[in-house]
Amino acid sequence: MKICVVGAGSTYTPELVSGVSRLDVSEVALHDIDAERLDVVGSLAARMLARQGFGGDLVMTGDLDRALEGADFVLIQIRVGGQAARLADETVPLACGCIGQETTGAGGFAKALRTVPVVLEIAARARERAAPGAWIVDFTNPVGIVTRALLDAGHRAVGLCNVAIGFQRSFAGLLGVEPERLVVDQVGLNHLTWVRGVRLDGQDVLPTLLAAHGDTLASQVELPRRLLDELGAVPSYYLRYFYAHDQVLAEQRDGIPRATTVAEIESELLEMYRDPALTEKPALLERRGGAFYSEAAIGLVSSLRSGGGVHVVDIRNDGTLKGLAPDDVVEVPAAVDRNGPVALPQAPLAPELLGLVQHVAAYERLAAKAARTGDLAVAHKALLTHPLIGQFELAEELLELLLAAGAEHLPRFETGARS
Repeated sequence: MKICVVGAGSTYTPELVSGVSRLDVSEVALHDIDAERLDVVGSLAARMLARQGFGGDLVMTGDLDRALEGADFVLIQIRVGGQAARLADETVPLACGCIGQETTGAGGFAKALRTVPVVLEIAARARERAAPGAWIVDFTNPVGIVTRALLDAGHRAVGLCNVAIGFQRSFAGLLGVEPERLVVDQVGLNHLTWVRGVRLDGQDVLPTLLAAHGDTLASQVELPRRLLDELGAVPSYYLRYFYAHDQVLAEQRDGIPRATTVAEIESELLEMYRDPALTEKPALLERRGGAFYSEAAIGLVSSLRSGGGVHVVDIRNDGTLKGLAPDDVVEVPAAVDRNGPVALPQAPLAPELLGLVQHVAAYERLAAKAARTGDLAVAHKALLTHPLIGQFELAEELLELLLAAGAEHLPRFETGARS
C-alpha cells in the first residue's frame, strides 16, 4: 500500500506520520511545493518512522506526479496562500462587521475560492497517476465545500475532520472508558454539527453526560450550559460563530487574530523540527490544532483498506438527513469498508437544527460553484445566502474586498463573468 500526502510541508505532518507505522504501508510519499519546508518536516518524519521501525520507503519530492504514482490513498492537507492568506480571511471581514474565520462565513468563502481549483487540479492528476480505485481523503478546509467539489467532479473522495474524534476522546475521558467503545453520533455539515447521541457499547449515554458533565462540555465549546440542555445536544465549537455572533465579533475586533498566533507557533515548530535529535512530535504541536488527526486519518485509511470501522466523515447525503438534497455533502457517522462509507441511519433533524443546516447547505452549493467557475454573480449569491452575511450591499462590499485581498490566488475571477 502506498500513501501520498499532498501538502506534506505542513507542520501537521508529524501528527499524521506518527500513526503510519500501524498500517501495512510499503511507501509514503511526501509532496510539497515549498522545498525548504518539505525538507525540514520530511526529515523529522523520516526520523520518527525510523524510530518506529517502519520498513517501507519514504519519498520526499516536489514532483506531484512522482508522489502520486501508484498511490492507493491521496491525503490532501494544503493551505493555498499560507498563513498570510489565512490572516486576510480572519481580518478582511471585520471591516464589514462580519466574523473573520478561516472556514466559516466570509473567511471560509474566501478560502474555498482559493482552494477548490487547486484541489481539483491535484485530483485530476491523481486520476491519471494514482492506482486504480485510489481514495482521496480531504483534510483541507473548508472540508465540506472541497469534498463537494471533488465528488461533483466524479472523484472517489471522502472528507475528514478531527472534531468528532476530539469529542470522542473528551467523552471517553469524562466517562472513564476506552474511546473505542464510543460511537459519536455527530451530524450536520462540516463545522456545523451537533452531537445528538453518544453510544457506549450501543447504549446512548448522552443524557447522562449532559446531566453529569454539562458544565464541562459547555465550557469546552464556549457556549452556555442552558443551550446544550435546550437542544439536548452538544454543538461543535464552530456553532459559537452563529449562537454567540456579536460576542465573537467583539472578541475578534479587540483580540489578536488566530492566524498570527498560528504563524508564531509554526515558526517555533519548524525550528524544533530542524533539531536532528528530535524523533517524535513535540508537545507544542497540540497548540497548533488538529488534535487526533493521526488517529482519525489512519483509522479511516485502515477501514477503507480492510473494512470494519465507524467514522464520522463528509459524504453525499443520499437521503441520510431529510430536508437536504441528495447531492449535499453532510458530516455523519458511517460504516466504512473497502467499498467506501455508508451513512448510519439518522433520525430527522429538529427544526432548530434543520433550518440552519439547510441555509448553510445552500450557501455551500453556491460557494463550490463559484470557486469552480469564477462566476461573480454566483459568488455574490453565495455570500448573500450565508446566514452570517445575508445583506445585498454587504455581500457586494465583502466580495470586492475578498477578491482584492486574494487576487494572487484567484485567477478565475480576473475574467469572471456574471451569469
